[in-house]
Amino acid sequence: MSGLLQINDRNFEDEIIKSDLPAMVDFWASWCGPCRMVGPWVEELAQQYDGRFKVAKMNVDENPVTPSHYGIRSIPTILLFKDGKLADTIVGAVGKASIEKAMLKLI
Repeated sequence: MSGLLQINDRNFEDEIIKSDLPAMVDFWASWCGPCRMVGPWVEELAQQYDGRFKVAKMNVDENPVTPSHYGIRSIPTILLFKDGKLADTIVGAVGKASIEKAMLKLI
């Protein structure tokens, strides 16, 4: 099991806000080149931290409500949550090590 979830506006609260685990959401779109660069790293981290961290992806074109609620204006944007609260934000194409470092602060 990869541990990577595909979430949407309808299940965001149940999957992320109400999660017992720290959670990360990668906001992306299929036309976004930097998103395609970050995507494989997010998938690797989902596998690596499965059971310790909830990792999800949300397509901003298909789900406008949640990105708007969090003021996401550029993608890729990664939001990290702990205990139902926004704990960190990463904007732009950053390396796997930078994403992992942000995750480890929440475990």
